[in-house]
Amino acid sequence: MGTGFRLGDLTIHRVIEEESPLFDPLTFFPNLAPELLEENRSWLEPEAIDPATGKLRLCIQSYVIETPHHRILVDSCVGNHKQRSQPFWNNKTDDSWERNLAATGLGLGDIDYVLCTHLHVDHVGWNTRLQDGRWVPTFPKARYLFAATEVAHWEEARKTAPNPVFEDSVLPILEAGRADLVAGDSGIGDHLRLTPTPGHTPGHVAVEIGKEETIAVLTGDLIHSPLQARYPEISMRADTDQAQSAATRRRFLECHCDTGRLICTAHFPSPSTGHVTRWGDGFRFMATAG
Repeated sequence: MGTGFRLGDLTIHRVIEEESPLFDPLTFFPNLAPELLEENRSWLEPEAIDPATGKLRLCIQSYVIETPHHRILVDSCVGNHKQRSQPFWNNKTDDSWERNLAATGLGLGDIDYVLCTHLHVDHVGWNTRLQDGRWVPTFPKARYLFAATEVAHWEEARKTAPNPVFEDSVLPILEAGRADLVAGDSGIGDHLRLTPTPGHTPGHVAVEIGKEETIAVLTGDLIHSPLQARYPEISMRADTDQAQSAATRRRFLECHCDTGRLICTAHFPSPSTGHVTRWGDGFRFMATAG
């Protein structure tokens, strides 16, 4: 039995790996003033900020888009058996993501494309799995789509510092000949288009969905919290260019504000999807019911 919701001739599934309080807001958002956080705490709790710990509550998830012709998995979370610097993601061995994928009615072999909005730790992990001591592609028939600009950025960065995330979750895909390095405005069939949204990383892309017109958009990591909708100038610590990130975020929110398009966020607390309307000089994320 599928778990997705229908949008025209498309079905969108959320595949959650975890949803929990993970990061201190003032550390996660270096340019967030403590006073501004306190001013907004009342509406951020308990969904976006956990009252018990004070930490940002984030959802780590994939989306699967079923079109009449393709099944496309967007972002692949953290994965298992991987050496990570974050203690809560190091050497994971749980089966939550696999069980939640199975609950959509789809298996690993049903995925035609794996698309990564960017190549950070929580967006590439299930690209590969450990088999006989080697990292192999998780999805047996899928082509993996990476923005060429994004791969070039991390390839260059690897020359000066080791990147275990790239080495265990991206490089094996490249070496297996399963990757297509695409332009930031490429498409998949008639129903899915990439759009460049740089700032979080240089090759970051958002994903627009819909055949005749855009009816939904997957944000990737151009935004992490509803607080950044109200104040688009607030950028997170891992943004490679915080000023560019803020400009991209405001442009994105302005573009999709009051359009009726469904905004599918990567990390907002469940239900993670909603619509954007205005709120003063910023924007309000109105979560869908359920």
